[in-house]
Amino acid sequence: MSDSQQPIRILIVDDHAVVRRGLTMVLSLQRDFVVVGEAGSAAAALHMAATLQPDLVLLDLALPDRSGGAVAPELRRVAPRSRILV
Repeated sequence: MSDSQQPIRILIVDDHAVVRRGLTMVLSLQRDFVVVGEAGSAAAALHMAATLQPDLVLLDLALPDRSGGAVAPELRRVAPRSRILV
């Protein structure tokens, strides 16, 4: 990453806290990435995505309140510029 480039802002969505922490730890080792938020449910993910407008959402496929596949279109609506990786 050059000094003029901004890091990629990431929202991690997974219902397992240990997975969220692990991904955050690994991604924090890279200058190109910054984790701006973590969510453990679809509802929290929608709220955080709307508020934070991340560049990338790392989305778990199986969430307790809704599947990742079902929430992805809603994430697109609230954060239209965010890329979603399931």
